[in-house]
Amino acid sequence: MNLVGLQNWLDNASFAILFVTMLVYWGGAAFPNVPATVVGTAGMAIANLCIATLLGARWLEAGYFPLSNLYESLFFLTWGITTVHLIAENTSRSRLVGVVTAPVAMCITAFATLTLPSQMQVAEPLVPALKSNWLMMHVSVMMLSYAALMVGSLVAIAFLIVTRAQEIQLQGSSVGTGGYRSNGYRLHKVTDLSAQPSTLAVENNGVTRIESNNNGKTAVLDLVTVTQSQAVAAEPLSPQRLSLAETLDNISYRIIGLGFPLLTIGIIAGAVWANEAWGSYWSWDPKETWALVTWLVFAAYLHARITRGWQGRRPAILAATGFVVVWICYLGVNLLGKGLHSYGWFL
Repeated sequence: MNLVGLQNWLDNASFAILFVTMLVYWGGAAFPNVPATVVGTAGMAIANLCIATLLGARWLEAGYFPLSNLYESLFFLTWGITTVHLIAENTSRSRLVGVVTAPVAMCITAFATLTLPSQMQVAEPLVPALKSNWLMMHVSVMMLSYAALMVGSLVAIAFLIVTRAQEIQLQGSSVGTGGYRSNGYRLHKVTDLSAQPSTLAVENNGVTRIESNNNGKTAVLDLVTVTQSQAVAAEPLSPQRLSLAETLDNISYRIIGLGFPLLTIGIIAGAVWANEAWGSYWSWDPKETWALVTWLVFAAYLHARITRGWQGRRPAILAATGFVVVWICYLGVNLLGKGLHSYGWFL
């Protein structure tokens, strides 16, 4: 079997499929009555399978896990993005996930297939520093963490688009001590119920919500009254938009919550490998420094959501910032300055 020819066919096929899939998702967003989600999901699944086959053929041809240069890592990143996309879309049931993830996956594939010089697309023998089992353990986990954090950030950007970047109240996808604080809820004791009105109606984003439980004991979460001067002068969102925004906020939080532990494990594995290869756990290489910056940004995001109870626009903006930081960590430092992680250079 001609593995090189198969790889060349698969990378072009992946680009073409992702391009058509992007158009399908965008068309479905422009014309909501068109059932485009099934076709888009099928396109992403086929592209995912093509890229997995390409990486497998590369592995057989070269004899090592295909993560040694920029071409291979770009396709592995695209495979990770399409995989996380399928999970996110299946969970959220929203076509907007594909609207933001499909073009990013397509652009990465186009960059690897059409922009990189041909000599960088050829499998070559590993440099001595990469001849280690840590290549699979460290780099693959880092790339999967990048994919998850990118998809989570893209879903957060979709949230900003749906809500027009307005401040809205959400029912709460964050957990922790601050989970309800930003929504203005106040907890009342059972002994205080006698002072409460007989009818509790809470207006939030134009939707009435009543909290209750069935365990025989009673605790009431009551919404703090917002004065007219505190109200945001913005066009109210429809119930459909509010429901979609709540779903996107939730899924973004959960995907970033998946990517952050992977990033942490990847950084620790990289430190152990660095100590074996270079005799130091941490050398403030540009890639290491930006990996730390990326970790701090998403640690701040999760801290704000879990401890401070942030939801909605503010964490979405922080996640969108994280999307840029991930790209600087992954690709930017390779273009702006050399370092120990210079195997993906093409300048």
